[in-house]
Amino acid sequence: MRLIRPSFTTRRETGARRTTSPVLTAVALVSALALTATGCDSGDDTRADGRPQASGLPGDIDGIGDGKIKIPDDIRRKLEEHGIDIDKWRNGAWKDWNKDDWLREASDFINPIIKDLWDPERMRRAEDPNRSVDENDLSGDQGVTDPTPVPVKARAVSPPYRENAATAGKVFFDSPEGSMVCSATVVQDPAHPGKSNLVWTAGHCVHAGKKGGWYRNIAFVPAYNDAGKDADQLRNATREEVAPYGVWWGDWAQTSQQWIEQGGSTGGQGAPYDFAVLHVTPEKGGSGKSLEETVGGALPVDFNAPPVPKVDSVTATGYPAAAPYDGQRLYQCQDKPGRLSLNASDPTMYRIGCTMTGGSSGGGWVRTGPDGKPVLVSNTSIGPVTTGWLAGPRLGEVAKGVYDAVSRKFAGQ
Repeated sequence: MRLIRPSFTTRRETGARRTTSPVLTAVALVSALALTATGCDSGDDTRADGRPQASGLPGDIDGIGDGKIKIPDDIRRKLEEHGIDIDKWRNGAWKDWNKDDWLREASDFINPIIKDLWDPERMRRAEDPNRSVDENDLSGDQGVTDPTPVPVKARAVSPPYRENAATAGKVFFDSPEGSMVCSATVVQDPAHPGKSNLVWTAGHCVHAGKKGGWYRNIAFVPAYNDAGKDADQLRNATREEVAPYGVWWGDWAQTSQQWIEQGGSTGGQGAPYDFAVLHVTPEKGGSGKSLEETVGGALPVDFNAPPVPKVDSVTATGYPAAAPYDGQRLYQCQDKPGRLSLNASDPTMYRIGCTMTGGSSGGGWVRTGPDGKPVLVSNTSIGPVTTGWLAGPRLGEVAKGVYDAVSRKFAGQ
């Protein structure tokens, strides 16, 4: 899907598109294609397939009583290893996207909290990290691809979103192109039943793929714009109106190594592995409640969903930001999925008819499980330049490895 850029109008109109959209500066890229690996400085650093995972770093921590920002010595040392001065970083050094200094390896993820960076205006203007697919480029598929689905008109979710889509929200981040935005879902944490701080999104919403590195200032806002106001109504909105449950920063992120090595800004490169898991922490402390307790729910993830032809229906949820949408309201599409094969050696993707555009990237795809309850089975990854359908990865062993690794990292905390 096409990116909706913030302060400039240049767009990529050809090639494959992802379904993220810039938040007019950084929010949109979060929902585009890209698997990320971030985390803290403890726990298991091994991937399910035996390869090393990323070690993310927690961000700024409130000092007690003196109002100053304090960073634990071990975290500060990690930052210094990358030549990063935390004070300069917080004061704008993060805007330096010099290719030689753009951290890209799984173990390089760093995401220090910058308080109040994501204010209502910056969130409202974030663009979608558009990643569109030119349907003419799908002719070389060697796997099974079903006919292009009939477009399904996206329907608006009734506000308040906290009651009708409690687990949905937006991911904001900064990229070399500006602030971007993606969609995301609160998911369960097997290590912390009922108290999860895990968020599921697309890999391209956290990492640029083979030609780039980790995005910066990655944060999740659950129930964004809970009242469903339009862009004009939000111009003078308070932070509480835009982010009723606050801003939650990613202190650990992880994506597939396939996305890091193959992910691209156009086409389907890496798309079958375009998923990511964030572990988040509240920007301003809070009541001590987990994200799941705060929003009132979290979805289980199904890594053994039946083959595509046996899935009767899935519902995709997201904040589409490219025209005719404004990126401020939550929408859903429900359809019976078909198959999309980009490469015979990669897993076949789910594909549904849907008119949602960039910005919806990373949003969860949900089906009804055998017990009659909703389960997450995919996330929005790519769509055609002209809109009309969306595709998402079928979650399997690689996705489960990413999910389990993040859960294990924080199992004892």
